[in-house]
Amino acid sequence: MLEPTIPAAAGQRRVVVTGAAGFIGSRLTTALLREGSSVVGIDRRHPVTVPTAITDAARGSSPRYHHMRADLLTCALEPVLQDAEVVFHLAGIPGVRPSWGRQFGEYVHTNILATQRVMEAATRASVRRVVVASSSSVYGPSGDQPSAETALPQPASPYAVTKLAEEHLCFAHAARSDCPTSVVALRYFTVYGPGQRSDMFIHRTLRAAVTGQPLRLYGDGRQRRDFTYVDDAVTATITAAGTRDDSGIVNVGGGSNASLRDVIDIAQSLTGREIRIEHLTMCPGDVPTTLADPRRAQRLLGWRPSVDLRSGMLRQLRSLTEPRSAPVVGNGLAEHLGTAPHRFLHLPQEAHRSWPST
Repeated sequence: MLEPTIPAAAGQRRVVVTGAAGFIGSRLTTALLREGSSVVGIDRRHPVTVPTAITDAARGSSPRYHHMRADLLTCALEPVLQDAEVVFHLAGIPGVRPSWGRQFGEYVHTNILATQRVMEAATRASVRRVVVASSSSVYGPSGDQPSAETALPQPASPYAVTKLAEEHLCFAHAARSDCPTSVVALRYFTVYGPGQRSDMFIHRTLRAAVTGQPLRLYGDGRQRRDFTYVDDAVTATITAAGTRDDSGIVNVGGGSNASLRDVIDIAQSLTGREIRIEHLTMCPGDVPTTLADPRRAQRLLGWRPSVDLRSGMLRQLRSLTEPRSAPVVGNGLAEHLGTAPHRFLHLPQEAHRSWPST
């Protein structure tokens, strides 16, 4: 059961992060604590799955962080959101491929029905701003042109349909005359970095490079993605909390529009190892290209990405090969990688010299 209202200390901004144990949510929570906010993190996963970055930050700044294990579909949200200035709504089920078939109901419950409850509670609690995590997947096939926020969405997967519905649901609430809450929806483009989900391409590529396991490549590898480093995405997310009320939808794209083959080449260069590739048919819902039009983010948020793809992959590789620096999620780094961490410590000297700080 959730606690009643959790007050912030005088002068502290009080915010709520849903999905606080997730990839982006954990980094966001840590950044918010570092800037001095009082944070309530909500996640239905057990607290032991919270990345070490959060527990370390929370321990050092206690009592400014409160972690609540709860399901947004069933918990009493309004007491938790009371007196919160901002809700960062990052909870949701990601992934294009698993959204086809029997799992679709879980996507609907988590991405749509839970969002309905968050917006209802935010309205009743008079939360000033909800920043909701959306996805570039809502654009669907866009050719080779950058996707602007004004483009007509053409979602090509059940997952993308739920994210577009989530956006519309939030803006429908915000448009009510009796709703004090404004909404900014951030369309993230392929976020990567330390702690990335193990099913994502950059993680799988780096894992294949350091373990020698084959890399499953869906399609010919010429698909292009606008890769966005996680800390850049976090910066945009925090900034979105303070932008003007009519900001609406904003792209968060890293400017590293590269092919999957480019990612493979970078991983091989960083590790000095050749990657064995297992070629598979391209999956339904996978679009050939994603590319963000960055102008709205630049204008409204004053935001530009700062980490290029090679540097970001270096940081992610370090998190996989040096367990002490890795944000451990779930049952630990070994399970996350699918092999023992000590096997990853013998990399080319050049790669070690090149590590940027995280």
